[in-house]
Amino acid sequence: MGIIKVENIRMYAHHGCLKEETIIGSDYRVDVIVEADLTTSAQTDALSDTVDYVFLNKVVREEMAVPSKLLETVAQRILDRIFSEDRLVKEASVSVSKINPPIGGDVEMVTIELSEQRKN
Repeated sequence: MGIIKVENIRMYAHHGCLKEETIIGSDYRVDVIVEADLTTSAQTDALSDTVDYVFLNKVVREEMAVPSKLLETVAQRILDRIFSEDRLVKEASVSVSKINPPIGGDVEMVTIELSEQRKN
């Protein structure tokens, strides 16, 4: 087994429970870690035999563009797409961080992390 990480995907999005958050938007950071059998791709040198990190980045960007109240909802959508669209992924973890959240304090970021294993 091997691990592929796509780290510190930065973007601007419109998530939050407060109306202002969904109108104004905020900066976000997303990190994705997937576990897959990379032995074949290590031998064949073929993109079709691995988990394409361009695909992972695309899923993150598309799902982050859909406003949600909770970061957990966004992270779950990202996980659902990864598992449904790439059969090589055996396990995945997604962290979604809101930079400078409006919580009444000097807080760099808040982060939620969800992890799943393939069920079948």
